[in-house]
Formats: sequence, C-alpha cells, structure tokens
Amino acid sequence: MRLIQFETASGQRQVGVIEGGQVQQVRGTASTRELALAAIAAGRGLQDEVLARGTEPGPQYRELLEAGRVLPPLDHQDPAHCLVSGTGLTHLGSAATRDKMHQQKGQDEAAMTDTMRMFKWGVEGGKPGAGKVGAQPEWFYKGDGGIVVRPGADFPVPAFAEDAGEEPELVGLYVVGDDGQPYRLGYALGNEFSDHVLERRSYLYLAHSKLRFCAYGPELRVGALPAHLAGTSRIRRGDEVIWEREFLSGEENMCHSLENLEFHHFKYQQFLRPGDVHVHYFGTATLSFADGIKARPGDRFEIEMSEFGAPLVNGIASEGEPLAPGAVRSL
Repeated sequence: MRLIQFETASGQRQVGVIEGGQVQQVRGTASTRELALAAIAAGRGLQDEVLARGTEPGPQYRELLEAGRVLPPLDHQDPAHCLVSGTGLTHLGSAATRDKMHQQKGQDEAAMTDTMRMFKWGVEGGKPGAGKVGAQPEWFYKGDGGIVVRPGADFPVPAFAEDAGEEPELVGLYVVGDDGQPYRLGYALGNEFSDHVLERRSYLYLAHSKLRFCAYGPELRVGALPAHLAGTSRIRRGDEVIWEREFLSGEENMCHSLENLEFHHFKYQQFLRPGDVHVHYFGTATLSFADGIKARPGDRFEIEMSEFGAPLVNGIASEGEPLAPGAVRSL
C-alpha cells in the first residue's frame, strides 16, 4: 500500500491510497499522523486501519501533482514536533563518494582518516543481527518540520550557501505513540539536499552543511522493503538532462541494517516524546557533486524508484538575505 497526503481544491487536507492513476480517499482522515495514532490505539497496523475506515474515489493523482497539492506523506501540525535527521556513511559506496568529493580540493588526511574509520566500523559491525546492538553510524540533525518542502516545490537556498546539491535517499517515517514507543509507518523517497562545498572545506562543517531544506515523498510505502533497491537520480536544466546516475539502496547495498540505524536514533530518551513525528534519512552513495556538477536556481532534481510510485521532483530558488551580523538584540 502507498499513501499520500494532499489538499483538495478548497484547501482541505486528506489522506489517499494510490491505485494506478486514481487516488482513493480514506474516509474521515485529514492526516497520516492521525491515521497512525488511531491504528496504534486500536492495536492494528496502518493498512488495517485504512481498511477499517474505508475509501472512496478521489481526484486523479496526476492532477494533484501538477497542481502542487500533494503534501509530504507524513507531517505534524506543529512543525516543532517533527524532527528531521539522518545518518551518513551507511551505504557500501558512500565512503568512496565522500573520498572523491574531498579529493577535489586536496585531501584533508585527518578528516578522511576519520571518515574511513567510521565506514570500517559500519562494515564490520553495522549488521549485528536481530536484537543486537551494532556500530554507531554517523548521525546529523537537519531541522524541524519547517525545513520540509512539499513534492514539486523549490528548495529555498540561503544567500550564504556555497552549494545546492541533491542527495537521493530512502527515508524512514515514524510516529511516537502515547506509550513512548516509536512506530515505523513506512518509507519514502527523499532528497536530503546539502551544501557540499561547505562540507568539503572541512569535515567539521558537516553539521552546518546539513542545515538546509529537504523533501520526501510523494508517497509513503507501507510495509517491508526489498533488500535490493535501484533508482535513478537526475538533474534537468531546462529541457536538457545535465546529469543522471543510478543509485542503490536497501540492506544488500548498505553496511548498516535498518534496525541498527533505528536503534541508534531512538535510543535517546528525548526522541521518545509521545505524538512526535520523526523523519530519518538513511544515507546515499550517489551525488552529482562528486562528478563535478554544480546545480543552480532553475534546475530540477528528479529522484525515482519504481517501488515508490511517482518520482520526487524539486527545484531550486534563491532565499532572502539572512539575519545581519550584529542583529541579535540584548534585553
């Protein structure tokens, strides 16, 4: 089952099930979060909750996408209660990609030694087996729900940014139940979007480089994932495809199990607040920046994988000027 959130022509929120080109509207349901919390309270899965509520014919999916009325497939009405985070060096080619990226400026040995060391820990201990604790992955914070743009929308790029680069990834979507237990609703395609020029200058700027807008969706895939997944990431500039490459994901192509990545995120007590939404990017090994591509305003990113339905498409737009130096006021 694949779910979306969308707005009607009158601006009302709805949840829909994708069946071919048609959206089947879930009765009496304004958000995926509401649907998930009801499923938790009833002690059943998300798909069973949809079946219990029933559906009715809704709009054409293509029309919703073209009109920009498809929302991220999971969110929170208060963006401060949606945590967006991610893990890096999780895929078997990710260390080589980062190494190539850093080599473009003359390799920083200290940073690359740390990168390769962490990658090695993941290869050796990232898949410890069910119920066991494995190696910790690299972890980063992106922001709250306010930095998420809907499918089809542009990423605002701040004036101080040095790069606007895509990162095609799988995303885990979670809600914390009233019992303090995290529940995975499913997975979506994601564009984690980062400032790779800033990161390349020093690995210690990684945290700054991640504080950018992002997108995921348009569909939430409910249920388990295939172990091997192959998709396509491309950049269009006008009518021309300026870069395109296959990207791999799924546990066969990762050095960490998804269970291990989830454990090392939700082991922190502050991430178990009832009702909160968590959006977690699982990493990638494929970046256009590593191939010398520099995206610019007007370009369009397209990330697609057949198992997730419609592609995730986003553009780039300039953002206004940031807070001026010295603008913080003393009270």
